Amino acid sequence: MTTTLITGANKGLGYETARRLIEAGHTVWMGARDETRGRTAADELGGRFIPIDVTSDESVAAAVDTIVAAGGIDVLVNNAGISQPYVPAEELAPDDATRVFETNVVSIVRMTRAFLPVLRRSDEATIVNVSSGMGSFASVLSPDHIESTIIAPIYQSSKSAVTMLTVQYAKAYPEIRINAADPGYTATDFNNNSGPQTVTEGTDAIVELATRGGAGPTGTFINRDGIAAF
Repeated sequence: MTTTLITGANKGLGYETARRLIEAGHTVWMGARDETRGRTAADELGGRFIPIDVTSDESVAAAVDTIVAAGGIDVLVNNAGISQPYVPAEELAPDDATRVFETNVVSIVRMTRAFLPVLRRSDEATIVNVSSGMGSFASVLSPDHIESTIIAPIYQSSKSAVTMLTVQYAKAYPEIRINAADPGYTATDFNNNSGPQTVTEGTDAIVELATRGGAGPTGTFINRDGIAAF
């Protein structure tokens, strides 16, 4: 049986990914910073709650110890992320960038480093990084894409960094399938539920990458329709 860890799994895309993977037969560790919300979400779905703050070395190390003691994982879904302040670009501050990059980008470095020895024990080792078309140069420069209508310098650049991290880690660790997923414009509390896609549609690419059994390409960026533009 495949065992998966999902960060930020108590709501939105993380919660729906957990639901779908549990339905597909995975044992799912549902990570969250808030214990009450995390336990409630895990109880609702039949997942395993694990407290984890992806911005804390100590919290991630404790999660590794717990998961190793329980037998390890095969799939890591780096889903936890935050948005930037919804203010004009001139009002963005350096602290805003630090906070967003710490959660969206640095956390992937932290999680990858911490769980790499665990994943290497699996025959189907997989990492799925939840990126975004908001970080795609092709999409933000094309008037045919909604991403081109949005100005969110910190968030969008953080997602560009997530995609590049994915490609570089895939090259560094060819024995692990490491890919990035673009959920698309999905109705979640990230956008006040304004996205045209359902949360199930938004998890299609994530679930696809998480259920390949350690097979298939690595270093790719996909959405629910296939290969996405970088």
